[in-house]
Amino acid sequence: MKHWLITGANRGLGYEFTRAALARGDRVVATARDPLTLSGLSDEFGSSAIPMALDVTNRQNCFDVAENAKEALGTIDVVVNNAGYGLFGMVEELTEQQMRDQMEVNFFGLFNMTQAVLPVLRGQASSHIVQISTVGGVMTFPGLGGYHASKWAVEGLSDALAQEVAGFGVKVTLVEPGPYATDWAGSSAIHAAQIAAYEPVRKALAARQMPAEVFGEPGAVGPAILALVDAEKPPLRFFLGVLPTMLVPSTYQARLTEWESWKDVAIAATKVQK
Repeated sequence: MKHWLITGANRGLGYEFTRAALARGDRVVATARDPLTLSGLSDEFGSSAIPMALDVTNRQNCFDVAENAKEALGTIDVVVNNAGYGLFGMVEELTEQQMRDQMEVNFFGLFNMTQAVLPVLRGQASSHIVQISTVGGVMTFPGLGGYHASKWAVEGLSDALAQEVAGFGVKVTLVEPGPYATDWAGSSAIHAAQIAAYEPVRKALAARQMPAEVFGEPGAVGPAILALVDAEKPPLRFFLGVLPTMLVPSTYQARLTEWESWKDVAIAATKVQK
């Protein structure tokens, strides 16, 4: 039996991760801003589901929840930092406040929760932090610059974290999902006011919309997350869904090719030419 702490557990992939853990007999502290949205889990799984109120932008709240989760569970084996939302808009269209709010939830919220649980996890023989990133944490699409910025920050932080805590038996995995049929782009999202000059970009994006078959079914993610946390040597990065496997390799190859083509210029910048 594993003991989990999951943020953003009331909807989307977070809800599916929570259900998967509970359905196999694990215990989960499931968090959301409004714990009443988690009542269905308690009704179905009884005392194995422990709802707690959490606003990840409230740093003290994160530390309190980490302490309360340890007390309720006895130990925390898996932490899933899932809370977040999408921000849609061209970079010029975003307001400063929208950008700050995006970073506050997607990055600083994850940062707060990660710091809150580390004193607990470091004192155990083994534990696992699962950071929910996105395929947009390793490649980008127009109109999502703010969201990408928050997730690329998560990627950098977590990559360094994995190296720092390995000696304590703490594993770290960045989960990079492709698109799923959730409300991430719906009621959960924030949309910036549009600037007419970018209408051609929006039309081009609309013309190359992804086919329906690349959108994953949220209910299908359970076995994958369980396999991940049960692995003796889990990966640092883990794709979820089909789209990342289709797009990311070619994106990385294009970067390698471009770097190689400019390698001579880069090396020449090592020493002052005489």
